[in-house]
Amino acid sequence: MSISVIDTATTMRAVLTAPESARQDLLRELWAPVAPMYSFVPGGVDLGAVHAQNFGFPTAHSTPEVLQACDTLANARAWERIDHALHQGIAALRAANPRLTIPDLTVLLVLGDPSNPHFMEEVQGLSGFGGISGYIVITVWPTERILNRLEAIAVHELHHNLRYSPGGVRWDPQTVTVGEHIVSEGLADLFAVELTGAAGLTHFVSAETRADDAVLARVATGLDVTGMGDFAAWVLGDTTARLFGTAPVGLPTGAGYAAGVRIVQAYLATTGTTAAASLHAPVAEILRIALPALDLVPSRPATD
Repeated sequence: MSISVIDTATTMRAVLTAPESARQDLLRELWAPVAPMYSFVPGGVDLGAVHAQNFGFPTAHSTPEVLQACDTLANARAWERIDHALHQGIAALRAANPRLTIPDLTVLLVLGDPSNPHFMEEVQGLSGFGGISGYIVITVWPTERILNRLEAIAVHELHHNLRYSPGGVRWDPQTVTVGEHIVSEGLADLFAVELTGAAGLTHFVSAETRADDAVLARVATGLDVTGMGDFAAWVLGDTTARLFGTAPVGLPTGAGYAAGVRIVQAYLATTGTTAAASLHAPVAEILRIALPALDLVPSRPATD
């Protein structure tokens, strides 16, 4: 097992200081190390478009601001800290799951777009993806809060990655449920809490949303929704759903994260286990134990 945290600082600076006519090709080089994660797409993908879809930094404007942000990440030792956190996270997961098979990991840290209101305000400078075995992509804007949470962000995505790696839970985009997605967010957040303390909780979810019983109850009505094309509102909230062109369901930003944490907390409290040890726990088992403890009942039995 190896961890390769790509030196994107050098490549991002190369993109931003090149003539504009050369920047898109250099941007594709930046993303090339994670290109294999898109091998399932017929005909492949345009890595420049992938960059934009991940709220990546603009190449045609804001260059001085983005260069300064790159320096901020470098001064904060972001790449070294993420690498160290991932090694710590793997050690914790191995200790809790001795037979765990861990793939080689490629990690891409990229600056986001400071001119994108949704990225900067709604999700507060963070977009992460760790759902494809062996690859983690983290897009950030280096606010003080983000810099303080780098380790937590990294191990959150690590938990996702190893939950859905071979030998773990199978994620089928057509049949996966909202329940699986929100439980995975709760597990990942609480694993990050186990390693980093309160910083482990995803920061764009408000305290009010976390404590709102009506939000929890509303999310519970969607646990059996199937097919990830309809997940945005249930997990990230109505504002993100509208951005992605899907229907809102009456939920605030981060509602699924908030509900996931409460559901997983109830499961861990009842069973006496940990988020690390629950890496591969089936969603059906987690919901079977947690929902009655929260006085919630699913509309029908949850499935794995």
